[in-house]
Amino acid sequence: MSRIPKLGVNIDHVATLRQARYAPDPRAHNAEPLLLRAARECEAAGADSITVHLREDRRHIQDRDVEELRGELRIPLNLEMGNTPAILGIALRLKPDYVCLVPENRREVTTEGGLDAVAHAAELAPTIRRLRENGTLVSLFIDPLPEQVEAAARLGADMIELHTGAFAIGSPEGCENELRRLVAAAEAAHATGLKVNAGHGINLTNLPRLRTVPHLHELNVGHHLVSEAVFIGLRASVAAMLAALRVSP
Repeated sequence: MSRIPKLGVNIDHVATLRQARYAPDPRAHNAEPLLLRAARECEAAGADSITVHLREDRRHIQDRDVEELRGELRIPLNLEMGNTPAILGIALRLKPDYVCLVPENRREVTTEGGLDAVAHAAELAPTIRRLRENGTLVSLFIDPLPEQVEAAARLGADMIELHTGAFAIGSPEGCENELRRLVAAAEAAHATGLKVNAGHGINLTNLPRLRTVPHLHELNVGHHLVSEAVFIGLRASVAAMLAALRVSP
């Protein structure tokens, strides 16, 4: 039986709902939903970590959210961030348990692809070094390509997060091709000592096929869990994903 991956829950879109009405003042006394309450529901369901993406444009998560979560969470905090001086300064000050470095484009609705660790190695190297020296484990969100895995290992990352978007939204044939790339990338990463996480577009429908990828340490899931929470509640949504993870592929 394969190892059961951990579950990290991305609660960005709980903040998206709040910002839809309270963007001018997310600290208003009646601003809802409360991000910390959402994190507590995930904790109570058994989630292994909480993920938030502090974007440059602050479209959902705010600086105060990260500060509050860092002070109150009982499980690890994973901060997704672009490689910018201002966001790096926040990460160095708050010391999240993990940082996942991601590409960021203000025009995108959500992260559209993996970080190019080959092309941006010179800029990534000092950021990774500073974060690790500060006590934070570093992951790179990359496409499942051998050259990206090799670059992550050379840069001294602790782990990678494989971008599963193409697997999640492609045609049946495309999904199978992407699955083979994910398997190869996971094998290569494991051989170098990198932990292997995965995320983007994961749901209960595609989870069984994704579980055939070896060496998965943690899956990061957000949109699906928040979407299901509209109908069954966040705690139940997270619990259902955890139950599905325990089913052998």
